[in-house]
Amino acid sequence: MDWGKVIYVFFSLMSLTSIAGFLYEHSAVALFVAASLNLVSTVLKIGVRNLLSAELLASSLVADLHLIPAFIYLEVVGNLEWAIALTIGALIANLFSVGLVYIESLKTHDDY
Repeated sequence: MDWGKVIYVFFSLMSLTSIAGFLYEHSAVALFVAASLNLVSTVLKIGVRNLLSAELLASSLVADLHLIPAFIYLEVVGNLEWAIALTIGALIANLFSVGLVYIESLKTHDDY
């Protein structure tokens, strides 16, 4: 078992579920947790060397560049609608990332 892959997939899924939690209950704490987990996920994906590593990193960066402004819009500007809109963009980027992980695991599974 590749423990590095387990850890970065874990943080990707935690970020995805935290985003869903924010969309359910509009809390600044939930958005902060989602952004923090996504930043950890991004840092972990920097060292990954596999077939779709560039796409995984790019999708994680897109989610970061949605979650950080969403938190700023929520806390500084006070605009919940923009925060939700940006968070939905991050959700889509994370779903894309999870789809890439699934495709990559299928390709890795076929190699065995």
